[in-house]
Amino acid sequence: MPALKIDPARFEVIKNALTCAAEEMKIVLAKTAYSPLLKVAGDYSCGIFDTAGNMVAQGPDLPIHLGSMPDAVRAIVHAFPDAAPGDVFIHNDPYHGGSHLPDVNVVAPAFHRGTLLGFGCVRAHWPDIGSATPGSYGAVTEIFGEGLRLPPVRLYRGGKPDPGIEAIIFANVRTPTERLGDLRAQVAANWRAGARLAELAEKYGAAELLDIMQAVQDYSERMMRAALRALPDGTAEFTDIFDGDGIIAPGETTDETFTVKLRIDKRGDTITADFTGSDPAVAGPMNAPLTVTASGVFCALKMIADPKSLIPPNSGCWRPVTVTAPPGCVVNAQLPSPVVYANHEISHRVADMVMAAMHQISPRTVMAGSQGTSAVITFGGVDPRSQQRYVSYESVKGGFGARPVKDGINAVASTVSNMMNTPIEILEMSFPLRVEEYSLVPDSGGAGQYRGGLGVRRVWQVLGHQSHAAVCCERSVTPPFGLEGGGPGAPARIEMIPPNGNARSLNSKGGFMVASGGRVVVEAPGSGGFGKPAARDPARLSEDLADGYVTRAAARRDYGYDPQGI
Repeated sequence: MPALKIDPARFEVIKNALTCAAEEMKIVLAKTAYSPLLKVAGDYSCGIFDTAGNMVAQGPDLPIHLGSMPDAVRAIVHAFPDAAPGDVFIHNDPYHGGSHLPDVNVVAPAFHRGTLLGFGCVRAHWPDIGSATPGSYGAVTEIFGEGLRLPPVRLYRGGKPDPGIEAIIFANVRTPTERLGDLRAQVAANWRAGARLAELAEKYGAAELLDIMQAVQDYSERMMRAALRALPDGTAEFTDIFDGDGIIAPGETTDETFTVKLRIDKRGDTITADFTGSDPAVAGPMNAPLTVTASGVFCALKMIADPKSLIPPNSGCWRPVTVTAPPGCVVNAQLPSPVVYANHEISHRVADMVMAAMHQISPRTVMAGSQGTSAVITFGGVDPRSQQRYVSYESVKGGFGARPVKDGINAVASTVSNMMNTPIEILEMSFPLRVEEYSLVPDSGGAGQYRGGLGVRRVWQVLGHQSHAAVCCERSVTPPFGLEGGGPGAPARIEMIPPNGNARSLNSKGGFMVASGGRVVVEAPGSGGFGKPAARDPARLSEDLADGYVTRAAARRDYGYDPQGI
């Protein structure tokens, strides 16, 4: 590749200014959005894109979004070659570069004196986008049942919203006022990106800014290729079993599992991830568009090749990476397959699969299996306090896998996710729910020289009404794997406890009704351990016992350790 021919100091200043602009978009959205899912949990991503729709800079957001957002912006570029100042576009179609319907892309062009500089894009998860289930997380068999599907459309013209388009959107969601607030926040964040790009063009000239936006991507490509060259060459395969798709066949009582196969081929400064041999599309919403599958691959490879996060993440990073899968298989969905669960569940699991495969090639640069799921739970109904509809959406955090040199992390968003916990006070203030327990699950981290991170137990009680709930979780059948002799993490567990009855286990995906006073329990998975348990430092194990991370029985069973006097 050609060497950088732009003044290095100016290049560095503008590169960092672009990153800061993307981070500023994130702040604008957090301070102006309405829903707790955006304001507090941070289920959104912001980026700045060039005139062709390639990502130039991103905020500290969700890898699950950022790997596929360029396809979403390219869909706008293709559909609207006549983009003008004051335009804003919107779409959420997984078959036009989206991920799943709740992830709504709002895109706005940036101009300086008539010259198109690029685009801002905010992908935000709306807690509800319609469908038969509050939160839009029902187990359906076609995308037509998953909610409102918007192809790329012009939402604003000349800085003013199109009332017809907005009317269509808000007629199809359960909480239109909250959705309007979130949408306006997305627009405001994009306008901040446009303002910052215009300021850079005014200071340095539009032509030089456009050149540097391309140079930033080339810079990341050079760095990624160098990082890949530093890894050994090799070929590896890994096959994993998934819980199911949420559709229980007639006459059956449990979900049917399915299989995804991965082959990694690393040669020099390039790498290919091939999913040939994966099962065909399933009936339920566990079918991933290829761009979603690629997000899981990109995330894991960035962690493996660039553990110190020195490479600016943008579209240039992914030029050395090829992701392939047969059309119509479960990781390359085709219309009209439903996709809502797959966005986070497939990408989570794919990231772990890449780690497991790369362990065969470069064992000291990967980590054991993490929680492998977003562990989503939604509640919806009529709030008895206000008589208004509500929708609550949460992603429960679990274990982050153990590394070759350190323990995993407890109760944190892992790999493709970068969300925060929703504070109990915010949840209870916003919705007619009570969180009765939020705790670490002892022994849920896989045993090993380095212990896996622990999963969590969260218990909700429904107050004063009947709620329509739904769950979407993986790793209830196959637990997160350990590496080099490390033990697996604890699997997920989900149950519902009626007000006057015994607890019953729930399928890992699908909707159900919860009576007033009923409880729902979700135990998010732990994560795998790394290295043989016998090699664990006794002092560390003693601390685990004192902290309640490991029980005495598990210390004896898994580590051969007799905790006398502790």
